[in-house]
Amino acid sequence: ENTVPTDAYRGAGRPEAAYLIERLIEKAGVETGLGSAEIRRRNFVAAENLPYTTQTGRLYDTGDFAGHMDKAMKEADWSGFEARQKASAEDGKFRGIGMCSYIEACAFPGGEEATVELNGNGTVTLLIGTQTNGQGHATSYGQVIAEQLGLDLEKIEVIQGDTDRVRKGGGTGGSRSIPLGLPSVNEASKALVKKIKDRAAEQLEVGLEDLELVGGDVRVVGTDRQVSLAEVAANAPQKLFGQKEVKQVEATYPNGTHIAEVEIDPETGNVSVENYVIVDDFGVTVNPILLEGQVQGGTAQAISQALCERTVYDEEGQLLTASLLDYQLIRAEDLPDFNFQTRNIPSTTNAMGIKGAGEAGTIGGCASIMNAVQKALRDGAGVDHVDMPATPSRVWEAIQAQRSQAFTK
Repeated sequence: ENTVPTDAYRGAGRPEAAYLIERLIEKAGVETGLGSAEIRRRNFVAAENLPYTTQTGRLYDTGDFAGHMDKAMKEADWSGFEARQKASAEDGKFRGIGMCSYIEACAFPGGEEATVELNGNGTVTLLIGTQTNGQGHATSYGQVIAEQLGLDLEKIEVIQGDTDRVRKGGGTGGSRSIPLGLPSVNEASKALVKKIKDRAAEQLEVGLEDLELVGGDVRVVGTDRQVSLAEVAANAPQKLFGQKEVKQVEATYPNGTHIAEVEIDPETGNVSVENYVIVDDFGVTVNPILLEGQVQGGTAQAISQALCERTVYDEEGQLLTASLLDYQLIRAEDLPDFNFQTRNIPSTTNAMGIKGAGEAGTIGGCASIMNAVQKALRDGAGVDHVDMPATPSRVWEAIQAQRSQAFTK
């Protein structure tokens, strides 16, 4: 009754589901002797069996789950782990490697209306009901508009979630903004291009097929005859705009494999992340730089959750970790250089082949880190289980408890 309300701030249930499944499958791999990779490989839906309808009615349309696991294992030098583990042992350290292979449902059925307007000065405004909170939506939306209208990005204004100007919207969440929003932006841009060409064709007295949009002008192909977008807007009887809502009937299913390698100092319980490999299938990539930033940020959050973050109350309900002096978050110096790769297979349920990526880093991170920690403790000290977060005190206590138990025997 004393605790404050809680809510998901990234991932919305996906990290928890993947964590439970991947910790269980890892334990099963150990107990059956199949190992981490083989037990997963036997249980993957084979690429040749896609599209595949699951027992709960999900339609996995495209993917190659064993393919990205194999690529991640190669990037992580999985086969060379034992040599690295031996080197760590010689230095008095425990070393572990762990993986997580996930799939998630994103961009649930529905759509996101987009309106692309031509302004009197030749610039363009997008009105859409998503809301950015750091993902770079304006850049991604702007790229598509710029390509369709032959404009520079700085001449495109993106208005998101402004209820004074946007008549409806589904908001941001569940990796829906780009997969659902971008196809609508693309089609709305095409609709506006058609209206612009209709007006320009009248002014230039040519056919639509003779026109192209370049650098803020509508030009007759192969000539120097042109009219600016500002002039087209000025001569139109009313504001020119394109408005579309591309609807999707099935979710998209991004998926991937994360592999973490850690080293533990048994004298302090400290866990250091020595290597981290990510191979994801996001379908069509819109902006590789923004994509990698999304994945790195999410993975950093997951590592922080796995190794640091813990809310502590005393017996009377008083919060003891009430500030960042007491509540630990991961810092940049604690993170490795992420090896991020993609092995993309376009979605067939999305109009542009996009699968979504917003939560991906958080989903693969916790289980891969904890599976690596568990292997290090199991091989190094015979510890059977440790819960997240694997803080230094919790790891040290688990090692001491196992050593004490072995001593009493």
